Amino acid sequence: MVFEKFRGTGPQLIAAFTGTFFALSDGMHYGWTAPAIPKLTHPDSPVQTTKRQAELLETVLMFGAFCGLPLTIFFVNKIGRKYSLLLASSFSLTGWVLIALANHIYVVFIARFFAGLAGDMAFVAAPMYIAEIADQKIRGFLSSLIYLMMLTGIIMVYCITPFTPLYVPPIIGGGFVLLELIIFPFMPESPYYLLTKDKREEARAALLRLRNTDNIDKEFEEIESALARQKTETGRPQDLLLVSSNRKALLIMSVLNAAQHFSSISVMLMNLHLILASAGSIYIKDSTAAILFSLVMLTSALCSSLLMDKFGRKALLINSSILTGLCLLIIATYFQFKHTGANMDSISWIPVATVMLYAACFKSGLGLVPIVLTAELFPTKLKAIGMTLADASYVVWAMISLSVYQLLHDRFGMHVPFFVYATSCFCTAIFTYFVIPETKGKTLDEIQYILKGEVPPSKEDLEGANQEFIKK
Repeated sequence: MVFEKFRGTGPQLIAAFTGTFFALSDGMHYGWTAPAIPKLTHPDSPVQTTKRQAELLETVLMFGAFCGLPLTIFFVNKIGRKYSLLLASSFSLTGWVLIALANHIYVVFIARFFAGLAGDMAFVAAPMYIAEIADQKIRGFLSSLIYLMMLTGIIMVYCITPFTPLYVPPIIGGGFVLLELIIFPFMPESPYYLLTKDKREEARAALLRLRNTDNIDKEFEEIESALARQKTETGRPQDLLLVSSNRKALLIMSVLNAAQHFSSISVMLMNLHLILASAGSIYIKDSTAAILFSLVMLTSALCSSLLMDKFGRKALLINSSILTGLCLLIIATYFQFKHTGANMDSISWIPVATVMLYAACFKSGLGLVPIVLTAELFPTKLKAIGMTLADASYVVWAMISLSVYQLLHDRFGMHVPFFVYATSCFCTAIFTYFVIPETKGKTLDEIQYILKGEVPPSKEDLEGANQEFIKK
């Protein structure tokens, strides 16, 4: 059974859930502008906002994320994964408090900056924390919790903001991060991080709590041995490019981040109403379409997260890329015929159905697996800077994909960018098949061997290395 693998993993589940409450808040921050801008720009708005100021709200969020990059690299190594998450939650709470109390748009700008700062730090620290505390049999599911929580937050803000005063979403979003700030301090720190700081007894105690069993000697020795070996390797920033395994990890994450956005997800999220209107679809209201789109993504992501540790990351990613590409090809073909002047009224339901199918296909792998791989591929010494650079590339590719969409749409028509995005998805499937290794059921140390093109040592070899380490 799917749920059999969760037996005995209660402490890990609690730590992962309480450590990702911030993602509910982050999803609300991310989706807040879409339903909030009509209220902010309304003549009766308590925070008078011009159209230009409203457009800057998303830019300020991204600017905050960029400013968070050096802070993220510093804090996850200096104060640890756990306390970096708590610090990010504090920034997020500050953002919600400012929005709730704002009487001027510039206060909202400051709030959005803090929200971007928090999102960047948390979306590096949380995958890192979860990958290092999770049993390998459920690591995929636990790592995907971040996206599941974020999607839930987006749906919540879509459902709440249009029908309540502007101060209500901040109260709810702030409540989630306040809950994390209250509960998560009682969770254990990552044993990997504690060992890198030579806190051996604390690391052992943390692993005991997380595994809910006294039989941790073998796993603890394996972690010690892995970290001891990695200490012999350099951890300079330039080693991301100079060392072949690190270079491969960085290449994989850069391509996957580009692939996510060049599968048109940012375009869909920000232009869904326009796309359906251009298709001539009259079967669904704009607000209903946005909520349904998010619900389909959440349902698909939840199902895939439960299956990820059974079927593997690679299979989900390939299937998702191919199916997403087919959906985009259908949409592109529809707009191609419409562009030539064909009457499409009788089949104008096709874009609505295909967009919803797209949401399911995208989140079944392409929109979920990269966040899991991000925390698995980089070695311990370079995990902070590697994951932060991957996060930065995610933002950069988002902006590039939106610019490409606007350029091709304005010059050639709606169909051209979707043909480009469909092609990108098929290329991603090919790249995944030939380049990306399967990490299902592998320890973090075994993944490093695979990236180097080496065969991971056998259990007997590992036990010998562990005994040698203990003697030293």
